[in-house]
Amino acid sequence: MVEHHSIPLQTKKYNQWIIITEELKRICRESRVKNGVMYVISRHTTTGVTVNEALECLESDLHDMLERLIPEDYPYAHARILSSYGSTAGNPTGHLKSHLTGNHCVLSIIDGTISKGDAQEIYFCEFDGPASRTVTVTILGE
Repeated sequence: MVEHHSIPLQTKKYNQWIIITEELKRICRESRVKNGVMYVISRHTTTGVTVNEALECLESDLHDMLERLIPEDYPYAHARILSSYGSTAGNPTGHLKSHLTGNHCVLSIIDGTISKGDAQEIYFCEFDGPASRTVTVTILGE
């Protein structure tokens, strides 16, 4: 059996970490799949999906690490007018941060419940907001 769902999000900041774990648990509970796999995928190239512990200090450390690795004031090739695109590509840092976090995660479903560690939370990461965003959720199983 295959089920498809989506999670609409309206981000409020340029860089933002949003915990989507409870919404994913709800989708899993309402699913007809008892054992299988859940794919959580962002539909955007300047966002990410990742799994980590939900501590304010860790979120701050992750944000700071990405800022050090991918500074806003670097002369990126992507930060110029692109004739093929028709506008300024002014979001290079969002693309690069997304590349580091990845755009998806895969979770096991066992006995109708997402299998994850007690400290693990699933994050949607915004790197070019605020914006309207969508996360797709595909569940495969029995």
